Amino acid sequence: MSAPAWAWLQFIACALLIGAAGFQLSRYGDAIARQTGLSGSWIGLTLVASVTSLPELATGITGVTLAHAPNLAVGNALGSCVVNLAFLVLIDLIYRRAPVWSRASKSHVLTAALSLVLLGFLLMGLLIGQLGPQSGSPGASLASVWASVWGVGLMTPIMLMLYLVAMRTLFAYERSNPDPSAAEDAPPALPLRQALMRFALAASVVVGAGLWLPFAAVDLANSMGWNRSFVGSLFVATATSLPELAVTLSALRLGALDMAIGNLLGSNLFNVTIIAVEDFFYRPGILLSDVSLVHAVTASSAIVMTALALVGLFFRPSGRVLRAVGAVSLALAAVYLLNTYVVFLYGA
Repeated sequence: MSAPAWAWLQFIACALLIGAAGFQLSRYGDAIARQTGLSGSWIGLTLVASVTSLPELATGITGVTLAHAPNLAVGNALGSCVVNLAFLVLIDLIYRRAPVWSRASKSHVLTAALSLVLLGFLLMGLLIGQLGPQSGSPGASLASVWASVWGVGLMTPIMLMLYLVAMRTLFAYERSNPDPSAAEDAPPALPLRQALMRFALAASVVVGAGLWLPFAAVDLANSMGWNRSFVGSLFVATATSLPELAVTLSALRLGALDMAIGNLLGSNLFNVTIIAVEDFFYRPGILLSDVSLVHAVTASSAIVMTALALVGLFFRPSGRVLRAVGAVSLALAAVYLLNTYVVFLYGA
């Protein structure tokens, strides 16, 4: 078997494992939500969003340690944010009861706003790491001391703290503004213990495939002659986002629109935080200082796409273009395609 064929075979096998196990997460996550009294949007933001992002976490940590591919790891986390936002277009396309932007809960506005804050700090960290302080300046010595003592970038602890604050804020909001329709049209929940066991089993399969994926992706990049930023931002990000896609489609089938949207936006909060976690595992230096500047384009694309989603959630447009999707969804798709093209041209 040729090297490209073997690389594609490994990659597709990882993707199928991640997708198949991820499909089960929404069912058991929904059961856990209703058994514990949590709303569908809250369980989408925390439990399901975190577990469906475990492939990104496993792939990222393996990428910056064993696989020695920091560009692939960062590209995967940021690319997954962009892919998740592109999935909103798919939701708008297949949800025919009404335009998605007019039916989604306004609680997602808060999630999108918090995502913008985290993405903004990430972009700042990336630019600061790429620029670097001028030699001999007070900032140079300060940055040197910080890096030597903590071994991570300045924005890394800030992003971790912001994620915890975001989760606490969202939990408080959900508790004070319950959504009585979150479980509408859902089948009876499984017993809690059974749901937890099956949820854990599906999560273990997702993590195992996520550990294998970086090596398959590096082989794929080498055999095809593509840059690792592009492979991470497009192929690996799409593969590790298959659980989010499976959860989204399953939630829509159950009629749980807010769980579907909450999973995607909540996953983005977790994906940004994954880069901060990866920085602790990356020992050669500061992670965001050692990756390609092209990731700033992906971070900016995620910011623009999140802002577009925020516009749709806030103004709740009810029209569709050619009876297919809303104008906001078309704009999301255009930004996604532009980002993919730029990363392909200029990635490292």
